[in-house]
Amino acid sequence: MTDTEVKAPKIEFPNKDYPIKVIGVTGVGNKDKIVAIVEKHAKINHALDAERFSPNGKYTTIQLHIVATDQDQLYNINSELRATGFVHMVL
Repeated sequence: MTDTEVKAPKIEFPNKDYPIKVIGVTGVGNKDKIVAIVEKHAKINHALDAERFSPNGKYTTIQLHIVATDQDQLYNINSELRATGFVHMVL
């Protein structure tokens, strides 16, 4: 298999337990803004929410589990989160 034949892994939709990690600057209300953005696009299983802070407290990682319905939904979540200015990465 050559490099040009390697394909991205396929996600089967709907995916009822799709994890999203959002890494951004720690700030008052940032988690609430992230959750509000994601909730506009998907149902969140809040029982699995997780939050971690970097050693110096400058960055926060928030993990949410959503019901993913299609690739466009994931793209829209990513785009809107990145547009906030305080989110650095969405995995």
